[in-house]
Amino acid sequence: MNLDIEHFYSNQTEPNQSCLLALRSIILEQNENISETQKWGMPCFCYRKKMFCFLSTDKKTRQPYLLMVEGKHLDHPELDQGTRTRMKVLNINPDEDLPIATIKLIINDALDLYKNGIIKIK
Repeated sequence: MNLDIEHFYSNQTEPNQSCLLALRSIILEQNENISETQKWGMPCFCYRKKMFCFLSTDKKTRQPYLLMVEGKHLDHPELDQGTRTRMKVLNINPDEDLPIATIKLIINDALDLYKNGIIKIK
């Protein structure tokens, strides 16, 4: 983990810090071609160097969320599009158990978009 990314996680207060680190582990475990970098001050996960998802916290609620870059292609009731045209978020309550099965399903459905050529990889 590079220092900027480490700084992002270490600056989080509990329970957000543990929640975000657990989400990070879940994301990275889903495929060996997922890598982590930082964009716009938050952890960005790429699939074969193409932006895939982000981790951050909501400015108002301060709760963690998983932002799916190509969320418009994903149809899951747990994902919230809000006013975004492309991306969708999965809001996470850090005081509850993580919905691991849902998180893995969303991540793997998104990975399929890249693997099946729906989202082009350069």
